[in-house]
Amino acid sequence: MRIMLAGLLWITAPSLVVAQTVPPAANPLTVSVETTDADRFAAIFNSANGLPTAKQLQLGYLDRGSYGLRIFTPDRIIDAQHLADAVAKKEKFYRKAINTCLPIIKNTTDELRATYLAFLGLLPEQPLPRIYLVVGADTSGGTAGPGAQVLGLETLCGLADTPEKLREIVRAFYAHEAVHTFQSDPSINGLGENLLGNVLIEGAADFIATLVTGRQIDPARATWAAPREAELWRQFKADLTITRGTEWSKRRFGTPAATGFDRWIGNYGSAPQGWPSEMGYWIGQRIWQRWYDRQPDKRAAIREMLTLKSPTAILAGGGFEDP
Repeated sequence: MRIMLAGLLWITAPSLVVAQTVPPAANPLTVSVETTDADRFAAIFNSANGLPTAKQLQLGYLDRGSYGLRIFTPDRIIDAQHLADAVAKKEKFYRKAINTCLPIIKNTTDELRATYLAFLGLLPEQPLPRIYLVVGADTSGGTAGPGAQVLGLETLCGLADTPEKLREIVRAFYAHEAVHTFQSDPSINGLGENLLGNVLIEGAADFIATLVTGRQIDPARATWAAPREAELWRQFKADLTITRGTEWSKRRFGTPAATGFDRWIGNYGSAPQGWPSEMGYWIGQRIWQRWYDRQPDKRAAIREMLTLKSPTAILAGGGFEDP
């Protein structure tokens, strides 16, 4: 669930893991969230009375970072100065993340193991990713890389107003980000660069995450969207047309194509007026649901979601039809 303030965009960057050994797969019976990075950040934060310097963060946090933190740093933390500036602007926010939310997430082991056991039953051939909890510049709630999912403590904390809500959000991330580690790298065929590919990648992660957790990943968004499905579908089809031939990374602000992308993805905190953020996730999930319902071999259908060989065929089989 690629929560970035500019959007929840899953980007597996192979360059980030060059020369790094992918960690061994997690055991669903013994897996727990690896919080060494978050704990180390907390110690630095507290010793600096909430205002750590870039040097302190570089030497004590980033330089000693785990495999997960190395995946997370480019494009999210950026560098030590960027992180120090972010912390200085929101000291109370980070203090709450450390003092209130970190202990709660440490106690979500049962939710994590139940989720991973469900994955083991659904996709027994898939190695389960390790989970790293890190602290970033409040630009990302989670991302995935080879063999790992990485969660941003402070952003997750900011999404929840109660301990129960935080546990619900974290379990959703455990499931959603795990699916991303199973998916084929979208950069291989450019799927992550067009609107349809992007919503199907994220929609597959939400669909499978809902299947293994037994609950809708974003209930509020689904509740808002369900009675508006026909209207949303017409808008989505129009935006597929205006974004055709434009890549996500090369869109130009203010153009119709950029507006078409931004209506559905990459709009956490800046969704269209009256809309929930990241409606592309829901649209993608609904396309997959209708397509999946028509497949005789459900297990094979799940595996197709992970490879996404023909987005246009999936759209043809799962498109919304007006009653």
